[in-house]
Amino acid sequence: MSSETEEASTPLLTRPLNWLETRGDAVFAYVLLAPAFLLLAVVAFFPLVRTFQFSLRADAIRSADPFGEFIAFGHYQDLLTGNASLPQQFLDLTMETPILQQALFVTLAFAIISVLFETLIGFGQALILDQEFRGRRWVRVAIIIPYAIPIVIQAMIFYLIFSPQIGFGTEFLNSIGVFEANPLQNTSDSFIIVLVADVWKTSAFMALLILAGLQSIDRQLYDVAKVTGASPWQRFKYITMPLIASPLLVAMLFRTMDAMRIYGLIDATAGCQTVPSMSCLVITALQQTRRWGSASAVAFLTAITIGLVVIVYLIGLRDSEAGVT
Repeated sequence: MSSETEEASTPLLTRPLNWLETRGDAVFAYVLLAPAFLLLAVVAFFPLVRTFQFSLRADAIRSADPFGEFIAFGHYQDLLTGNASLPQQFLDLTMETPILQQALFVTLAFAIISVLFETLIGFGQALILDQEFRGRRWVRVAIIIPYAIPIVIQAMIFYLIFSPQIGFGTEFLNSIGVFEANPLQNTSDSFIIVLVADVWKTSAFMALLILAGLQSIDRQLYDVAKVTGASPWQRFKYITMPLIASPLLVAMLFRTMDAMRIYGLIDATAGCQTVPSMSCLVITALQQTRRWGSASAVAFLTAITIGLVVIVYLIGLRDSEAGVT
């Protein structure tokens, strides 16, 4: 049968699939995944694009344009040069630090310190839970409980602990010079309180993800290492760490993104005026001053900052996987 005759006998709807199969496996796979990529792009990037469009408009919507007057990058220039007037000054600092820099500093410091402590504590918990001992199931449940508590209740717990009127931790810590008399009105004290609250809650999340990675390691590797005389530290260094690196980086990536978006815990514990974050700046500008354009500019800068952090993690994850393989 000639090719013309064979093509004529092929159903019309299957001809495109046959043509794609001849282009190679990679092209065929990308074409099949195209609808999923398109949906992902719409869901993930459309809000970001719209936010960027809003950030190019004036705060005061007084023109005939329903989105406000087009001012290009005016909001970004004001934010980066410290000329933005939104909202009122966050921190009570003697130095004249621009609002955006204050919020960015608080956000990055909170993310770095919280993820560091959560990783260390979660790693320790995961190593313990990876061992066989009586009652391990109940210990796992006990570790998960803080993570199951809603953020508002978590914030109220720490608010009540450190409230100057009824908190049982304030007077003692003030007497030894750790906190001020009202730590929830002090930026550095409130930063530590929110940090402790976040570490207390989300270390369990890190522990569970790291534990999943630990239990995926083939136990025969440890048995062989013991036979060859490897010490516990050598087994940890040459078996556990290389094989746990990828799950650990994934867990840190999720926690870092979550920490850089922190808002609810701060707002319910000490307030955004005391511990400003990038999300606090967006919400305050949006709700209190109705500066849509400026709030959109801060939100877009926040998304860009988180995106850069994600890229760093992905590079580290790629290098880690390349090292294992």
